[in-house]
This record gives sequence, C-alpha cells and structure tokens, in this order.
Amino acid sequence: MMRFVIVFLAGLVLAGCATSGNDLAPKTVNSVNLKRYQGTWYELARLPIYFQRNCAQSEAHYTLKAAGDIAVLNRCLTTQWQWEEARGTATPQIPGKTDKLWVEFDNWISRLLPGVAKGEYWVLFVSGDYKTAIVGDPSRRHLWLLSRSPEVNGVVREELLSKAREQGYDTTRLIWRVSDTKMAKTSN
Repeated sequence: MMRFVIVFLAGLVLAGCATSGNDLAPKTVNSVNLKRYQGTWYELARLPIYFQRNCAQSEAHYTLKAAGDIAVLNRCLTTQWQWEEARGTATPQIPGKTDKLWVEFDNWISRLLPGVAKGEYWVLFVSGDYKTAIVGDPSRRHLWLLSRSPEVNGVVREELLSKAREQGYDTTRLIWRVSDTKMAKTSN
C-alpha cells in the first residue's frame, strides 16, 4: 500500500511538472546595453504585486556601477501624495548576460537572510531607441510596462500590450499608472 501511495504521489508530481508550450519561460531580449538602459523609467502598468499595493505612480532609477552591477532606486507616489522608496542592486544571473538580472532590495529581509529575498528581473523587450521596455519574471506573476516618459500614445501602448500577451502574460489584470490629472483630483 505504501509503495502505491509513493508511486501515485510521484506520478502527480511528474504530471504537475509537465510543460506545454504556454508553460515555457518567456523569451528575453538576449542582451541589454546597460549604459543605455540606465536612467529613469516610468511604470505605465504592472501586474498586482504586494509591495506596490499603494502605488499610484511608480518610477525606477537605474545607475550602472563600475563593477557592472546596477544601483536601483524604486520610487512610488501614493494616492496620499507621499513618496515611498526602495533601494537595491541588480546583478546578472549569468555573468556577462544582461537580460536576466537578480534584484535584491536593502530591507530587513535581505539583511536577515542575505541572498534569499532576491527577485528575477527579466528584460523581455526593449525598443531600439531604449524608450520603452517590458520586464517580467519567468513565473509570469510579475510584469511591468515601462517608458522613459510617464505617458505613451495609444499605438505604443497597444504594441507593449501585444508583446506582453505574446509572452503569455495576462494583461487584463494590469494596474495602470494614475494620470497626473486624476492624482490632482484626488488631492482636492
């Protein structure tokens, strides 16, 4: 009987690990010019994530360090007009490859358990002029549509959405950046 239970459970585990075409990891851009990628990126939209639950407008500031790592400063403007910040470091998952990064933020978790609380930051798309980008993770639970400006036109927006959908991300769940006009109305 015990042997049957073990074989049955092993079968369930193997069935759960089987992949279909949609379960394959998303494709990255293969190479990111980190000098061009550094600077300010505005979040146009994101999939829901606990750490950004109060964010109405978010932006990321990346600075290339001499050692090849990237200093990360994420800023979030809440609907109460308060800035929240998180600082961290992004490092290549594979030395010499710049499309898949580990990001670790300087917080109590990372100080308590160094190396455990790092997230996967995969660059799935970056436009040739480095004005728009799509970043996600291999589980497809996290996704950010980014731009060098806080707003983009409808054509660019649809292009980003289409590319995210092609990678298997659920774009119907995206949380969009609150416009400055709407933010101003909430403060009155």
